[in-house]
Amino acid sequence: MTANLLSEYRKFFSTRMWWLLLIIMVLYMGLTAAALAFTFSPGVSGEMGMPSGSAVSTVYTTAASFGYIFPALIGVLSITGEYRHKTITNTLLGTPQRGKMLVAKMIAGIPMGLMYGVAGTLGCVGLGAIALNANGVDPLLGQASTWAIIGRSVLAITLWLLVGVGIGALIPNQVAAIVTLLVFTQFIEPIARMALPMASWGENIAKFLPGSVGDAIAGGSFYSMMGTELLPLWAGAILLTSYAVIFAVIGRYTTLRKDIS
Repeated sequence: MTANLLSEYRKFFSTRMWWLLLIIMVLYMGLTAAALAFTFSPGVSGEMGMPSGSAVSTVYTTAASFGYIFPALIGVLSITGEYRHKTITNTLLGTPQRGKMLVAKMIAGIPMGLMYGVAGTLGCVGLGAIALNANGVDPLLGQASTWAIIGRSVLAITLWLLVGVGIGALIPNQVAAIVTLLVFTQFIEPIARMALPMASWGENIAKFLPGSVGDAIAGGSFYSMMGTELLPLWAGAILLTSYAVIFAVIGRYTTLRKDIS
């Protein structure tokens, strides 16, 4: 397994995509967090006013709420890139057990996801804290609960990379996998998360959507400003991990069973 993991890391760092997406994520999410921070009023007054703790949670978890698409894309590319560039044949020659190959990609995705989680979250905390302070809202960086939220955001982003690996195993065509991921996460799910709670039965469905589950792990969300209920941390972590495993298992026994040409 060690050789498989080293092979995965070499593939990951041999392309420019990993650092391009990382830089874009840090800058985009950091600026988004800063812009969001300026919408809050000090205290609880004003149109967007809310207690400092809630404002801090929303700002610092921006990467987990909106930026999870970046680690998910990296996860997708870790498998679909092999099919696109025809390296999957050599990979399977070196590791004939396809299940072992997939497990290696999942395990290798953990430190990669941590890297994206730490970088993206710190980008939000850095620019977000400056913006909160400039707007008269205490950034609460001296409180342990704030750092707990930061750690939870890193965990959520890490798990999203594993979900991406699962999606890549399920849909090995790179274009189809990326389009499916983008359409669902950027259009279908946000609309569903805003529309479903309008019905009495809809909120119970909305909190089980992947994005809601990720927000539950992070402990805060832009959507929480609308009063959307989230699952507890433990349930969110189990469910998002389950999504990754389910996608990977289905992919293993469907697309990965086919002959490689």
